[in-house]
Amino acid sequence: MAKGLVNVNEHNVTSVQELLTEGDEGAEADEELDRVDIGKELERVKWSLWHGNVTGALDTIEDVEGELDLLSQDGESRKKLLKAVREFRGYIEANQNFIPNYGARYRHGEKISTAFAESPVNKVVSKRMVKKQQMRWTESGAHNLLQVRTKVLNDQLRETFVRWYPGMQTEQETEIQKKVA
Repeated sequence: MAKGLVNVNEHNVTSVQELLTEGDEGAEADEELDRVDIGKELERVKWSLWHGNVTGALDTIEDVEGELDLLSQDGESRKKLLKAVREFRGYIEANQNFIPNYGARYRHGEKISTAFAESPVNKVVSKRMVKKQQMRWTESGAHNLLQVRTKVLNDQLRETFVRWYPGMQTEQETEIQKKVA
């Protein structure tokens, strides 16, 4: 995946959609949620995000929030769903500058998924985080490892070390800095 892009994948929208099917308040709450037809709205959000229309997605999410706020049923299902929708909106708002137009990328033959790499990575991380593992990773250690790996992939590791240790610069880098200053 290119530098700085956010992967708004099926999981993000699906986690909200799963709450629609959980219904723990009986038929009355389910009927009221069905009348709102949030599933259809979430499909619109997914389409908007796929095509890089973040504003359209946020508008639709805001409409869903408004519809949920208007429901008379004040049960646990509605509260969970509203919380998930608000968290999803917050995630989209925080990352809106990094959400690519997957549709355009797909049409131009560019990569749109990192799924081929995610499964093996998840297996390695899961194995290393288990308490029974002799050389297990701590959350802090795993976080630091990911920070280093990100710097390597973005060609920023050397730059970071030079900032920390100015004596690490090569003569060529020192000359360039003198010319700039």
